[in-house]
Amino acid sequence: MKRKELLKELIVTFQESLPVPVYSRELKLPVDSRKIITVPGVRRCGKSSLFLLVINDLLSSGIKKEQILFLNFDDERLQFNVENLDEILQAYQELYPDISLKNAYLFFDEIQVADGWQPFVRRIYEHTCKNIFITGSNSKMLSSELSTSLRGRTLQYEEFPLSFKEYCSFLNINTNYYTLPNRAKLLAAFRDYLAMGGFPEVVLAGTIYKERILQEYFFVMLYKDLVERYEIKNPEPVRYFIKRVMANLTKPTSINRIYNEMKSQGVSIGKNTLYDLIVQTESVYLFFPLTKYDPSLVKESSGDKKYYCIDNGLRSILLNPMSDDHGKLLENIVYLHLRRHLSLSDSLHYYKNKKECDFLVIEQQQISQLIQVSYDIHDLETRRREIEGLLEAALATGCRKLLILTMEEEEEFVEQGHTIQVLPVWKWMLQVPE
Repeated sequence: MKRKELLKELIVTFQESLPVPVYSRELKLPVDSRKIITVPGVRRCGKSSLFLLVINDLLSSGIKKEQILFLNFDDERLQFNVENLDEILQAYQELYPDISLKNAYLFFDEIQVADGWQPFVRRIYEHTCKNIFITGSNSKMLSSELSTSLRGRTLQYEEFPLSFKEYCSFLNINTNYYTLPNRAKLLAAFRDYLAMGGFPEVVLAGTIYKERILQEYFFVMLYKDLVERYEIKNPEPVRYFIKRVMANLTKPTSINRIYNEMKSQGVSIGKNTLYDLIVQTESVYLFFPLTKYDPSLVKESSGDKKYYCIDNGLRSILLNPMSDDHGKLLENIVYLHLRRHLSLSDSLHYYKNKKECDFLVIEQQQISQLIQVSYDIHDLETRRREIEGLLEAALATGCRKLLILTMEEEEEFVEQGHTIQVLPVWKWMLQVPE
């Protein structure tokens, strides 16, 4: 089948499936912004569902299904490059010659697969249609990474796997934690969420399928997003490196040290390759880096970074359970929750001097909150360590909003003139952001 005929078939088949039942998400995309809406995020986190929600809203408002052009560029039958991208518009106009493209709504899913997509989208936007929505599972979809040709023309809405509130909504779990039965169910649900993460398909799958689905997700990220995209000849050292970073999650990670470990074990891979590789894993949303806070930008960017994983479930299926996993998983989902609600102008860091503080939140160029994460603080030594880290960071930064997040403990106390709040992570995640 010729490409254009296949395109017509895909366009019409999708239109005939409308409207599509879909779970709602916290993130809402604007409909008539007159900007290119970009939705970056990891594979399978629900970016396409955001499109379906917008499309359902459009249909409800009177837009005809024939005005919807949806195309998934990840379809292996489609091989696009800068020379043939125009066939998409040609196919649509041949199907609907009476519909002006300026009145159509274009939804391009996983568009980063196509070479030359940025000038193609810019040309459509400037000369043909303002209703453009695109997703991609690569950091080049971020506003900071887009080519100059698209800057100023886009609005970015980054998507993640399910938040805990969304997780509860998908499973019809009542989030009113003031009644004992609901509280018990919430805590049980949170333990599952802590271990298996929030990819929508995994959350809705039967227990026996969850690990298999996650293994398939990792396989696709490893081989399609990393090995194929970056033309990596030997994937085994890559897999080992990823597991090694996973094991060190939430702690400062030295790539040089990992290189020496791999070299001593006879794993052949160049040091510069590893430095490239960590950036590549960031680009496909597998890992997020966290820099140490320092008033000097040069020093801030030069120290060892901590790394966090896009989803706890991926880490759980890659590594054997270890004694400190619960604490790492708890800190990882706190990072993801903070990162999810971070605006483009804000930032996250960790603090380290004589003591340590897990998260330092900067909003509108001001340090707005200091957060420690500990599975529990029953042990007096652990409690003292978490408090001292908060207090040192508070004295160094002048921040007065101090929080310790745990699995179940809740209290508020004053230490050296500073009020410190202790909350369960699951309760904190269900609260409406201030």
